[in-house]
Amino acid sequence: MSSTDARIAQLRQAMSRRGLSAYVVPSSDPHLSEYLPARWQGRRWLSGFTGSVGTLVVTACFAGLWVDSRYWVQAEAQLAGTGVQLMKIALATTPGHVDWLAANTKAGDVIGVDGQVLGLGAFRALSAAAASAGAALEIREDLLDEVWPDRAGLPGARIYEHVAPDACVSRADKLAQVREAMRGHRADVHFISTLDDIAWIFNLRGADVDYNPVFVGHALVGLDHATLFVADGKIDDALRAVLARDGVDVAGYAQAADALASLELDQTLLIDPARVTCGVFHAMDPAVPRVEAINPSTLLKSRKTDAELANVRQAMAQDGAALCEFFSWFEEALGNEAITELTIDDRITAARARRPGYVCPSFATIAGFNANGAMPHYRATPQAHAVIEGDGLLLIDSGGQYLGGTTDITRVVAVGTPNADQKVDFTLVLKGMIALSRASFPRGTPSPMLDAIARAPIWEGGAEYGHGTGHGVGYFLNVHEGPQVISYRAAPGPHTAMEPGMITSNEPGIYRPGRWGVRIENLVANRAWLTSELGEFLCFETLTLCPIDTRCIEPSLLRADETAWLNDYHKTVFERLSPLVDGEALAWLERRTAAI
Repeated sequence: MSSTDARIAQLRQAMSRRGLSAYVVPSSDPHLSEYLPARWQGRRWLSGFTGSVGTLVVTACFAGLWVDSRYWVQAEAQLAGTGVQLMKIALATTPGHVDWLAANTKAGDVIGVDGQVLGLGAFRALSAAAASAGAALEIREDLLDEVWPDRAGLPGARIYEHVAPDACVSRADKLAQVREAMRGHRADVHFISTLDDIAWIFNLRGADVDYNPVFVGHALVGLDHATLFVADGKIDDALRAVLARDGVDVAGYAQAADALASLELDQTLLIDPARVTCGVFHAMDPAVPRVEAINPSTLLKSRKTDAELANVRQAMAQDGAALCEFFSWFEEALGNEAITELTIDDRITAARARRPGYVCPSFATIAGFNANGAMPHYRATPQAHAVIEGDGLLLIDSGGQYLGGTTDITRVVAVGTPNADQKVDFTLVLKGMIALSRASFPRGTPSPMLDAIARAPIWEGGAEYGHGTGHGVGYFLNVHEGPQVISYRAAPGPHTAMEPGMITSNEPGIYRPGRWGVRIENLVANRAWLTSELGEFLCFETLTLCPIDTRCIEPSLLRADETAWLNDYHKTVFERLSPLVDGEALAWLERRTAAI
């Protein structure tokens, strides 16, 4: 038996002992994080699939992993021979896991899931599906504790303070903003589980989650006090005293459930149903009055202040300078020394580490040459990676966490001589990225509605891509941040409204499975453009500073105004970065920003 076969067999034995007909393992933790601490990597441990998103469902005679199109190629390779069936989300012939369970369970069956890691919205959908089949849903069973012998405990990294001048708004002021929103909801207390919200509110950072400077914890904010629930030993006495001066108490991580259970019936609780788990929800007395609304901090932290944007611009310049050093080395070394996709990761990280304010990567670097670039979330490993040689396209998606901002950039560069079809794809993607960069729109426009602006030139070329065009980006926080998202597949709700100060990625792409991939990504900030009798309008300020490889362009496909935008962008890149580099890096920057 493979390790996956053996582990799923153990899970089935545990299910049998509990009388469970099916068991669901989401890619989640008690904080609904995108990137998970080791303790909650159960879906990965059971299935062998290493992608960041996916849902595993196991019954007595079936095991299936549901993933979206970003991961189909990767999942197919990693699940081969494991007995776990790939279930492709968004195919008309493949029901989602909730619908599948509704169709494949019967009256009297019991579906198990760990409620501590199941989002409240997902719980409600799964409950309805179980009820439709006459089945029951059991949320108190964490079978991973029983079948995973070396399961990690809670992460223990120390929590530290994010201080001025990098922290531009004080903890007291942020708490005051949250409390003002609470009063607007007529709420007395507010429970928060999402780690980036907690880190933002309290001006604290940690290292519990790879790539995201956050820490595992919960928070309960009242109108005149707040409590932070974290594991023992993570906050030292000095920081505890600093927090106390702002009316913040520190309690044990496990005490969060007790605090919810002890709420009085005259206290109205504000919770965000999209950002708490059903385990948390069911810890409190159902008679406690509650208001369900988006976390105020989710909206507040998405709107960067002018001081924060000034710091982000500095971080972008340092990041761009690091990339100049990397690309100048890469072009000189290509053909003269062995370079692999793993080398790319090492060299980019080292270049960033030499820059002031750098803390760590903001996500795992994606370096995909030719066919590997066609997998949007590809990651090279020592066991499977490509050597960079011959002709083609190298896609590099990388980013850094700086004390004054978070970066995320994708560039595709020529290796040898790109062919004509590759140049066409590159140019279509560039046209889409330029179109969105130049967009202006009414303030409050739902962000998903902007997606077609970037896709129109790509659709016109007979191509499409399966991921969204843009995601929000945090301020020395998560590289993926809500509430805005530029994707026509997302619901254009009121909380997706585009507001001044939001930072969003702009990253259209084209992917030819087994051949090559193209994605060009800059980060952009919403800025005021004009106010007229017909309303207030925003535009995008491009924040990212790094040349776009003009060797990959088919010039005949660019209009004059698109060429002008590219030349103006490269002029800005040179002006901003040239004071920060010298020698070969400066010479490379000058070559790659030359006007076309």
